[in-house]
Amino acid sequence: MSVGLKEGFRKYLEEAIGHENASVAFSALDGPASVSVRLNPGKDMPGTRQWAGIVPWSPQGRFLDVRPAFTLDPFFHAGAYYVQDSSSMFVGHVFRRILPRILEGKGRPLRILDLCASPGGKTTDLAASLREVCGGAFMLVANEVVGQRASVLASNAAVWGDPCIAVTSDDPSGFASLTGWFDVILADVPCSGEGMFRKDMQAREQWSEDNVRLCQARQRRIAGDVWPALAEGGVFIYSTCTFNRYENDENVEWISGTLGAEVISSGIFSGEGIPEGVLETDHGFSLVPGLVTGEGQYCAALVKTAETKSGGREKVAKGRFDSIHGKDASCVKDCFTEEVDVVSKDGFIKVLPQAVSREMLHIESRLHLLSSGCAAGEFKKGVLVPDPDLALSLIFRHDAYPKADVDIGTALSYLHGDQLVLRDHPAGYLAICYGNLPLGFVKNLGSRCNSLYPRGRRIRMDIDKNRIQDF
Repeated sequence: MSVGLKEGFRKYLEEAIGHENASVAFSALDGPASVSVRLNPGKDMPGTRQWAGIVPWSPQGRFLDVRPAFTLDPFFHAGAYYVQDSSSMFVGHVFRRILPRILEGKGRPLRILDLCASPGGKTTDLAASLREVCGGAFMLVANEVVGQRASVLASNAAVWGDPCIAVTSDDPSGFASLTGWFDVILADVPCSGEGMFRKDMQAREQWSEDNVRLCQARQRRIAGDVWPALAEGGVFIYSTCTFNRYENDENVEWISGTLGAEVISSGIFSGEGIPEGVLETDHGFSLVPGLVTGEGQYCAALVKTAETKSGGREKVAKGRFDSIHGKDASCVKDCFTEEVDVVSKDGFIKVLPQAVSREMLHIESRLHLLSSGCAAGEFKKGVLVPDPDLALSLIFRHDAYPKADVDIGTALSYLHGDQLVLRDHPAGYLAICYGNLPLGFVKNLGSRCNSLYPRGRRIRMDIDKNRIQDF
């Protein structure tokens, strides 16, 4: 019998998934948590890694036998993979199942909103799926209302490197003015966190029936506030990392009946079958430790049936950035493998994917934008000083700057902020690479290098060379 679980939670879990399944979960909650990552299909890692298995519902998901020191792996800092719980990846699986439906009849890029996106696991999962299907013809708005968490989200999105992601920090009600703008809204809403009990003992201690009710009310407010921004016929994906029916099925039923939607969860796996171990509930799916290799997750999908009043023809207001043309723009464009528009503000230059430039400018004028497209850098004395995010972009042309391919010890020294000496490489700006994947830039002065790697991303722990491992 699992320790530290309150009687009210036991009752709620049995109500949600049945006595037999709950018994399995209670035992599993005292066991070790699994370890999994999701590979970035745009950044191939050389060599053969020893994976413990493939996540059944994620083509890029991989299990590991033990949790390594990810901080000591340069590929982690290069954005070659994202550390994410396997159950959390199920939301991306649901998204991929509904994506063909959303694509039908679209004569413009897809517009997706990940409403409660930090730290970025689901955002990067959706971005990878969209890029595979749509190329660069999509815009994914990743939002987080809490400022500190939004900064983490922006950093993780930059490391992943997809320029079609825009990061915002707005309350859900701030999206209401974008009437019918989004084709899909994912709301991975704040919850009571029952699905994290195996990883977080504090979550067990803080659980209460009153908190469940408070979460239920907050989740309904979030869904109601953002609802006007979803197009009629658009898909709303609702998810939590909890088990109880109050925050899950009851809320989906409320969204359907009150806001106007049809639940489509049960039909999205027709012809394929629900993955083994995943429980089908009245309106969605529940992933429970012990039944699946992963933590707790709930997910449901609905199609909006309520009429959405048109906001009229879109007018892109003047944003904070001005377009750049001519020689400087050409110099910046030469750094990218796809067509981009170049814009600047106060000397800072970024690029927007040409396919979604209009959409990104529209968002910039309406929301609290933290980042969009790809930061390129700034011109000093006629030379483009590259921004650290440029090296991490999926559309960065790797021969735009001379490269310094370094070993793992030198790569970690660079990521730690240590002084590098690269006498055998040309002077000027160099892209520091590990395993052919760029990590960032330095300015090589011959006797030393000035690092352009951002302080906020540096490795803070002492690097013990004995712990360095290629897992």
